[in-house]
Amino acid sequence: MIRTTLVVTAALASTAVAQSKTQNVFLFMLDGVRWQEVCRGADDGLMTKDHKVDDVAGLKKDFARDTAEGRREALMPFLWKVAAKDGQLYGNRDKGSDAHVTNTMWFSYPGYNETLCGFADPKVNSNRKIPNENVTVFEWLDRKPEFKGRFAAFTTWDVFPFIFNVERSKLNVDDGLEPLKFGKITPGIEMVNRLREETPKRWAGAHFDSLTFRAAREWVPANRPRCVFIGLGETDEWAHEGDYDRYLRAAHRDDGYIREMWNFCQSDPQYKGTTTFIITCDHGRGDNTAGPKEWNNHNAKTVGADQIWIAILGPDTPAMGERTNSPAVTQSQIAATLAAALGEDYAAAEPKAGKPIADAIKK
Repeated sequence: MIRTTLVVTAALASTAVAQSKTQNVFLFMLDGVRWQEVCRGADDGLMTKDHKVDDVAGLKKDFARDTAEGRREALMPFLWKVAAKDGQLYGNRDKGSDAHVTNTMWFSYPGYNETLCGFADPKVNSNRKIPNENVTVFEWLDRKPEFKGRFAAFTTWDVFPFIFNVERSKLNVDDGLEPLKFGKITPGIEMVNRLREETPKRWAGAHFDSLTFRAAREWVPANRPRCVFIGLGETDEWAHEGDYDRYLRAAHRDDGYIREMWNFCQSDPQYKGTTTFIITCDHGRGDNTAGPKEWNNHNAKTVGADQIWIAILGPDTPAMGERTNSPAVTQSQIAATLAAALGEDYAAAEPKAGKPIADAIKK
């Protein structure tokens, strides 16, 4: 009888392990990157001098192609050749895939709150530096012994410490402007800190993505986190300036950063075969069919700014590729999907949160 019990217990344990291979998660958010560029590639109608493109021929050489598939692969090769191929991508409305926010604001803080907490909060209605009353999925995970102290966020905006409410949560959150001081600090991080100080800031409260990603790329191998958030913001800054050239090139660089981190994970014993990447944005932007400058904007009055996209890649995500004619998914489902990849039920703990995306994580 004892032997039978041991065999059954071992079999159940083996099944549980097989059901959840993910031990680490990385959530990347590319601020304000439209689904149109992600799924259709560069827009020929916006690659003009009217949209601050000085070298039209050069930009078209880099990103113009004869088909939508060719254009999007030129712009974001990792997203399409790896993430969408070996994982899943939602949000191509041309193919019957709808991904959208549920908040009514359609700008950054409400979008990050919805993504990280799993629900829209009408009280989150500005981008002001107000500590978030809501608990993010990462703070929730950090309260569990197996995840305690194993989270870090690397961002390009000085509002993120308030979104994560670091005063309450005590999470490690780097805003990308001040020197990074938490965890083990390597000589590479010290150099990034010096560059942050010496590099002129173009935008109030935000810095360049390179100064965020390089810190993350150095910090992760040195400190071995299990949960990582990387928020990159140049795309939104350039779009607000109406600079389509720099918007595209920032998106292309961000795709390269994600590829670099993925390649590191696939070469490292802790992360190889045990890491899930989720890649998305905080809001959409206007559809320029409504007007030549609508792509610059996003708010509750901007048609299309509620439209987003979501990519998921990892050992527990079936390789279903680009989703077509599939049920709609929402930003509010990301938090529970992230937790589900780790074998945790966030939606049960937070009833307001959206349920995990049904097909994204194997049962």
